[in-house]
Amino acid sequence: MPYRFWGLLDSCLAAGVDVWINTPRRPWEACGTSGMKVLVNGGLNLSELDGWWAEAYTPEVGWALGDGQEHDHDPAWDAIEANALYDLLEHEVIPEFYTVDERGIPTGWVARMRGSMAQLTPRFSGNRTVREYTEQHYLPAATAYQLRIANKGAIGRQIVEWQRSLELKWAALHFGEIKVETDGEQHHLFEVQVYLDDLKPEAVRVELYANGIDGNAAERVGMKRVRQPADASNCPVYSATVSAIRPATDYTARIIPYCDGVAIPLEAAHILWQR
Repeated sequence: MPYRFWGLLDSCLAAGVDVWINTPRRPWEACGTSGMKVLVNGGLNLSELDGWWAEAYTPEVGWALGDGQEHDHDPAWDAIEANALYDLLEHEVIPEFYTVDERGIPTGWVARMRGSMAQLTPRFSGNRTVREYTEQHYLPAATAYQLRIANKGAIGRQIVEWQRSLELKWAALHFGEIKVETDGEQHHLFEVQVYLDDLKPEAVRVELYANGIDGNAAERVGMKRVRQPADASNCPVYSATVSAIRPATDYTARIIPYCDGVAIPLEAAHILWQR
């Protein structure tokens, strides 16, 4: 469809729609600007908890599908969400739209519409997009560029040399002995031996990683270099302590590149998992 025609159709839809239904599989919602556009026209959203709606949704401003988790291409989960969509439409969305007072006004719908406009329109706008991209990305990128070209590109050359070193030596990295001790019911103490071959310890970060729980971010705990073998081998021991609230088996050690001022994994995508 030509862009000009799609833009015209989209503006008509956004201006006249009462409820905007969006049902992508998580995490394939790119952003959700279509759902944001209906806000200023009084439209309500019924959408998958993905993209902007994962941040914006509260029960008083719209309706949500899904549990905020990723289920890949599971047909059983697709069926669950399809049933949930029909259930929401039948028992909540449509009754609220057609339940009117003595003046013929759907007061519940209007209250939700006003709540959506008042709470979400100021938070999800082009102004916020430009401001956050500028503050969080464009200005830091400009600063990093100036640092890298200073002194005839001294830092830039160091970064290139670091990247070349990773390419040449990463394949030789591997884990050695791993020890886990639990201090009563308070902490897990991890010790991991890492064989770095000819790579400098400063060129990498060793950390413990655990998947997030209940939609929270993944847990990442940096490990400190605590011992170096007496011989000349480059296989230091790294250590970290984590809370015993989670089982020790939730955590796995990994090695990722590290260089001050470099965006990981954008500029160096290597990674080595212990398991």
